[in-house]
Amino acid sequence: MKKIVLLGFVFLLSLCAKDENKIVVAGPFATVSHPIMHMIQRDALKELNKKIEFKLWKNPDELRAIVLNSNVDFIALPINVASNLYNKGVDLKLLNVSIWGILGMISRDPSLKTLKDFKGKKIALPFRADMPDIIFQELAKKHGLDPKKDFKIQYVTNPIDAMQMLILRRVDHALLAEPAISIALRKTGSFPMNIVAPDLYRSVDLQEEWGTLFKTEAKIPQAGIAYLGNTKGKEKLINKFLEEYETSLKWYQQNPKEAAKLVVKTLPMLEEKGLADSIKYVKLKSINAYEAKEDLAFFFTVLQNSDPKLIGGKLPNESLYYQSK
Repeated sequence: MKKIVLLGFVFLLSLCAKDENKIVVAGPFATVSHPIMHMIQRDALKELNKKIEFKLWKNPDELRAIVLNSNVDFIALPINVASNLYNKGVDLKLLNVSIWGILGMISRDPSLKTLKDFKGKKIALPFRADMPDIIFQELAKKHGLDPKKDFKIQYVTNPIDAMQMLILRRVDHALLAEPAISIALRKTGSFPMNIVAPDLYRSVDLQEEWGTLFKTEAKIPQAGIAYLGNTKGKEKLINKFLEEYETSLKWYQQNPKEAAKLVVKTLPMLEEKGLADSIKYVKLKSINAYEAKEDLAFFFTVLQNSDPKLIGGKLPNESLYYQSK
């Protein structure tokens, strides 16, 4: 009997044991994850004898559950979540920032040119208390508006749900992240933009609005890649991953049709032509987190002054940022 129990225990350990030849990367269906599909296709870590496996997280709650409970090596995530987890004691290093502009307003009214013009309007907004909501609230307050009183916000689970509400005419305005904006324009026949009467219009670019209101560059450090666990002895793997991610990011930018076709194979909830359209509208550049620390510090300071809980109660120290050797 003891022998059977022992064998069972050994079997369970074998199931839990990490496959040393596999690297697990978790990410959302958003643009930050898309270069990973290209890395998988071209076997980017073959020099290190590593295969990449992608694991999807669909909402912030799933992201946090993956971080706390799963055997994941790298994770694509919003920048504020990286700070939040780090400040709560999660062993995590932010490796890079690759998404600097992905958010925009989309509307049936072409006359709305600034966020202030949406005062009193019903707006579908995804991910309550996470990146899209955070940016919206900061911009609204900078305009002197009360986000809770001056807008009729209808929170939804994700950008795809907000997009569906627009398509079904349940709302006339939404804050969306690419590629949902471009997919919505495709699905409603609002693309190309030179047709006589588009159903939907690209409205406020939230990055441009941020630059104007905060008197800075029109970019926001929104998402990147983090490594979970102790990085000591892992530098070769991490540096190679960052190098190959940047290579695939550039390919993604330069080959929108091929990239969209590849990504949709893994993320079929996206629409291929809309995804291809979206790539030129996203501000993409992979910058090492340590090199981006000034931009990150500015962003975190804005959030700390507004609500410290958004970043885990305090400004993260520099040990959050991975520095390539």
